[in-house]
Amino acid sequence: MPGPEASAADIVLEPYREAHMAQWNAFVAASRNGTFLFDRGFMDYHAARFIEASLIARRGGRIVALLPAHRSGADLLSHGGLTYGGFIVGADSGAAQMQALFGALLQYAASQRIARVLYKTVPAMYHRLPSEDDRYALFRCGASLWKRDLLSVIAPGETAQRSAQRQRMLKRSADDADLRIVEDAGWSAFWPLLEQVLSERHGQKPVHSLQEIERLAARFPQQVRLITAQYQGQVSAGVVLFETDRVSHAQYFAADAQARRLGLLDRVVDVAIAAAQASGRWFDFGISTEDGGQHLNEGLLRWKEGFGARSLVHDAYLLSVPDRAVSGV
Repeated sequence: MPGPEASAADIVLEPYREAHMAQWNAFVAASRNGTFLFDRGFMDYHAARFIEASLIARRGGRIVALLPAHRSGADLLSHGGLTYGGFIVGADSGAAQMQALFGALLQYAASQRIARVLYKTVPAMYHRLPSEDDRYALFRCGASLWKRDLLSVIAPGETAQRSAQRQRMLKRSADDADLRIVEDAGWSAFWPLLEQVLSERHGQKPVHSLQEIERLAARFPQQVRLITAQYQGQVSAGVVLFETDRVSHAQYFAADAQARRLGLLDRVVDVAIAAAQASGRWFDFGISTEDGGQHLNEGLLRWKEGFGARSLVHDAYLLSVPDRAVSGV
């Protein structure tokens, strides 16, 4: 049961250190809104790209929350290298304690000459228990909406209605004897295809290098998965999944020209959706927005909605730090 209401004075924030790794990971695993993305085995794969600034919140010496974060100039971001972020809390944490956490965060930020906190939230579908206390505390702090992205999702148990076009594409590949849909560790065969597609169609590179994704898949074999379409013995399409106990998130899609013509990526995605539904998970296609939500990629969104996906939003907030932060929010 939650204890008496906390105040910012009851909360002590301390910087994360490598010596805290075991405590950090144990808290994430038992939290009500944490996922494997916050495990240090995942977070630290790109540690060299960011100035580490994660925080551990203690009350009476006991860990009550974690804040994955990095520092960029006068900004504290939670966390630029992760899809989502924010305070990770235990099952016994209540809304009053969350307000105290933000009060303590403002005090800490002011002491460290941090001018702004850029705070990502964890989408509600990832929560083991309802955990939107931080949205209310942000409101009380006067935070403003920094960005809003549009997620395309299919809920557990939902009978998703395919569009006529998606049904045609799925039918096109249904009886092709040259097609095999497989789940394996063939990262080295898929990654050049992904890099080529992202470069040619979007002018981008994967966030993860081949070596990084292989390392993450080895560390988290149940959470980092690859499903590919092999056509005439060659990898032609695939989807990379990041899976929590509640959500199957499509991190990357890729298909060559032949796969797009034959509907092979549709087949791979259909298999991934069916697996998510069989395990009681949400299926998350990811965002179809760019520039902090200011631009909507309507073609990409239409493709996702063709599988029956509909929209949820993922918000991030900007919290200005006063020169002298007060003890409450």
